[in-house]
Amino acid sequence: MVNEEEIDTSTVKYLIHEKFSINGVAERSDIIGALFGQTEGLIGEGLDLRELQKTSRIGRIAVKLQYQKKQRKTIGTIIVPSSLDRVETALLAAALETVDRVGPCVGKISLLKIEDVRESKRRQIITRASQILKTWDHEIAPDSISVLEEVLKEARISIIQKYGKEELPAGPGIQDSDNLIIVEGRADVVNLLKHGFRNVIAVQGTNVPSDVIELTRKKVTTAFLDGDHGGELILRELIHLTDLDYVTKAPPNREVEELSSKELLKALRSKIPIEQIMKEMNILPEDIQSSDEVANKSQSEVAPKEIPIIVQSQQSASVAAKIPRTLARFVENLSEQEAILLGAKSKILKEQIPISELIDSILETDDVETVIFDGIITQRLLDVALERGIKNIVGAKQHDVTKKPLDIDLYTFSE
Repeated sequence: MVNEEEIDTSTVKYLIHEKFSINGVAERSDIIGALFGQTEGLIGEGLDLRELQKTSRIGRIAVKLQYQKKQRKTIGTIIVPSSLDRVETALLAAALETVDRVGPCVGKISLLKIEDVRESKRRQIITRASQILKTWDHEIAPDSISVLEEVLKEARISIIQKYGKEELPAGPGIQDSDNLIIVEGRADVVNLLKHGFRNVIAVQGTNVPSDVIELTRKKVTTAFLDGDHGGELILRELIHLTDLDYVTKAPPNREVEELSSKELLKALRSKIPIEQIMKEMNILPEDIQSSDEVANKSQSEVAPKEIPIIVQSQQSASVAAKIPRTLARFVENLSEQEAILLGAKSKILKEQIPISELIDSILETDDVETVIFDGIITQRLLDVALERGIKNIVGAKQHDVTKKPLDIDLYTFSE
C-alpha cells in the first residue's frame, strides 16, 4: 500500500481511480485484501490481481482513506497503476466495482476515472513548450518544425475572443478583415484558428444573433457549415436574415471542427455564390428582399452613382459630365459586350476583353485601377475588384449590389 504521491508512473500507461464507501471501520490492508480476494478468478487467470502484480503489469495499489465518525463510515480513493492495454484496463476497472464487502462491513466501490498517463505528459510538454516559446527570441531550428506546429496551434486557440453583447466565440481578425467566415459553434472557431483563419465567428445555433447580422452588412461573408441536416437548417436562417455572399460546407456527414488544414482550404476555395445556392434551394430573391433586415438598409449602402449616358452606337456616345473625362473617352469608344482594363494615368492594360472573361482578366492583370465594360455591375465583380485594389468601375448598370465598398467609385450608363 502506497500513498498517491509515491506512485511511479514512469512505466505505466493508465491510472485507474476508484472511490469507496464502507459502512464501518476499515484499514488499508482490509481494502487491499477485499480487492484481491473478491476479484480472484472473476475475469480469468490472465487478469488476476496477484498474477498481474507478479508480472509487473499493474503497480502497487495506492489507498487513501478517512474515517467519518458521525456517519460511522470509511471513505476514500484507490489508485491502480496499469500497463495493460485499453480493453484490459477497462475490464479491471469494472471488476473492482464488483467488490461489495470489506471484512464484515458492507462497502461500495465505483470508478472515478481512468487517466491516460501518456496523454497527461504530452499536454505538459505542449504547455511548457508554449511558455518557452513566449520567452524565446531566437530562431527555431528547422528540425523542430513538427513539434513547433503543435505549439503554435495551442497558441492560436488561446487568442479566441468573445464578440458582441452575446459574447460569441470569434477570432481576433473579424474587425480588421474585409472578409468574414461564419461557422456553427465554438469548436469550429477553434479549428479554424488552429490553421490560421482569424476572421471567423460562430452563430451558436439556428437563432442568428443580431451582432452577426450587422457584421454581414459590412463584409464579404462566407457561411462555412457542417455537412449534415443541421447545417442545412442554419443555412436557411442565414439566407433569410443575413447578407451572405458565399456558402461552403464540410464533406457529407463531416463537421467543420474535425477538418484538416488541407480540407479547410479546399472547402473555402470551392465556395459557391449565394445566388447559385438560392436557386438550388428554390429560394426566390424577392423572398429575401422582403425581410425587415434588408428593407431597412439605407440606399446609400446599395446604390451606385446613377449617371445616365445615352449610347447611340458603338462609335459614338453622349457622356455625362460627372464621369471623369479621362474615363469618358473610353466609354465613347466601348464595343458591345467587351471590357477595357486601365492602369495608372488611364494607361490601357488590356482591351477588347469578352465580358465572360472579365473577372479572370482582372485576377490575371496587375496594377488595374479602372474597369470599363458594357455589362452589369454585380456584387461578385465588386468583391473581386476590392481584393485587387481597383478604384473605378464603369458599367452599363448594376444589379444585386448589397455592399458597395467605400474605396471604389461606381458609374453606370444605360441605353
